[in-house]
Amino acid sequence: MALVIFLRVAKSPVASRRGSDALRQESSQSSSRRFLILLRLFIARNSVLRKKRLLKKKLDPKPLDMFLAALLSREPKAMMSPEEQLTILTRGVANLISEKELLKKLQRGLPLRVKLGVDPTSPDLHLGHSVVLEKLRQFQELGHEAVLIIGDFTAQIGDPTGRSKTRPPLSREDILANAETYTEQAFRILDKDKTEVVFNGEWFNKMSFSDVIQLNARVTMQQMLQREDFKNRIANDQEVRLHEIQYPIVQGWDSVEVRADVELGGTDQLFNILVGRDMQKNEGMEPQVVMCLPILEGLDGIQKMSKSLHNYVGISEAAGEMFGKIMSISDDLMSRYSELLLGEEIPEDAHPLEAKKALAAKIVTRYHSAEAAEQAVFNWNNRGNLEEVELPEFSLPGDRKDLLGVVQAAFAAIEEPKSGGDVRRLIEQGSIQIDGEKMTDPKAEPALAAGQVLKLNKKRSVRIV
Repeated sequence: MALVIFLRVAKSPVASRRGSDALRQESSQSSSRRFLILLRLFIARNSVLRKKRLLKKKLDPKPLDMFLAALLSREPKAMMSPEEQLTILTRGVANLISEKELLKKLQRGLPLRVKLGVDPTSPDLHLGHSVVLEKLRQFQELGHEAVLIIGDFTAQIGDPTGRSKTRPPLSREDILANAETYTEQAFRILDKDKTEVVFNGEWFNKMSFSDVIQLNARVTMQQMLQREDFKNRIANDQEVRLHEIQYPIVQGWDSVEVRADVELGGTDQLFNILVGRDMQKNEGMEPQVVMCLPILEGLDGIQKMSKSLHNYVGISEAAGEMFGKIMSISDDLMSRYSELLLGEEIPEDAHPLEAKKALAAKIVTRYHSAEAAEQAVFNWNNRGNLEEVELPEFSLPGDRKDLLGVVQAAFAAIEEPKSGGDVRRLIEQGSIQIDGEKMTDPKAEPALAAGQVLKLNKKRSVRIV
C-alpha cells in the first residue's frame, strides 16, 4: 500500500513535471520538504477512502495507519551542507571509494542507507568493534539511515578474513544467543530508534539451490582467489574450503538486498565490500561507497584486538576492569587508542601517566558513566595502600584465564581449595576484587599483571607475581 501511495504521488502534476529521477537528484533540502507536504495532502484527502477499501476487503487498517502516523510525524531535518558532512564522515577513514561518489550522494539531500554487517561469532563486542560503530553513529547524527545486518546466515560459513585456517562452525542456537547480546551492546553506541536491524538469513534461508548457483555465476573463481588470505593459504599448501569462497559472495549480496548507499567495515573487509559493489552494478544499481576504518590493535599493541587472542577490552566489562586494561597499554599505543576511540589527539606536552588516566576515564565514561570513571580513577590511585601489606604470592595458572579458574587456583595456592560452584557464588556476590574493584562475571578474562592484589574474601588476599 505504501508503494502505491508513492507511485500515485509521483503522478501528481508537480511530481510528473520533475520526474522521479529528477526528484532523487534534487540537492536542496526544500525539495524533500515540498515532497513531504505533497504526500501529507494526498494522504489526508484519501484517508477515508483508504480505510473503506481495507474494511471492505476485511483487512485491518491499523498497521497502515501506524505507518502513516509515523511518516507524517517526521519533519525533514536541516542537514549540514554536503561538504561539511563529507569533512566529518571522512575523518579517520583508511580507505574510501570514492570521495567523489560520496559527495555526489550527499548532494542529493536525501538520507543515505549506510550498511554495517556483523557476524555474531562470540557473545561480546569489544573496543575494536566500536571504531566502525562510532562511524555509523556519525551517519545517524547527520540524518542518515543505519542498517545493521546481523549475519545469522554468514556466521554459519565463518568469515575467512585474516584466517590461516578454516573457522570452526557455530550452532544455530549459539549464533542466535550471540546475536541478542551483539545488538544489546551495539545500542550502547548506536541510536536504537534510528537503526534498522535485519538478519541476512531472511533472504538466504529462502534461496533454492538453483538460486545459489545463479548467485555464484555473478563472480569468477579468479576473482575470489585474489583474496590475500586465500592466496597465502594456497602458497603455503593449506586448504581453502569451498564454503569459505562463498563468504564474500553472500556478504556482497547483502548490499543488494538492503540497497546500501554506503558500506562500512574494517580495512580487512575491503575485498568483501568491493564484491558487494560489483554485485550492485550487475543488478543495475548505483554502486555503494566503500568506507573502511582502521583496525584497532589489542592490548599487546601487535595483533588486532580479538577475544580469541585475549588482548581485548569488552564494551560491557565492569568499569574498573575496563579502566585497568586501558592503563596496561604501552605509551606508544595510547595515542592510537585516543585517535581511533575518541577522535582526539593527546597533547605532546602531556605527562604519559596522567594522559593515560584521562584516556581510560573517558572510555569508561563513554560506556558506563562519569561517576564510574571517577571511582575507577580513585581505586587506581589508591592501589598503593595495598602494596605495603605482606600478602601470599600467587602465580597465574597457565591453563585458565577466566576469573573462575584464576580464583579457584588462588584458593588452592593458599591451601584453601574450593569447588567451582563455591567460587562462582563468591564472584557473583561481589566478594572477589582486583585492586579494590569488584569482579562479578565468572567468565570474564581480566588482564592481570604482576603486583596486582586479588582479594578472595574478607580475610584472604594474594599478590600476583
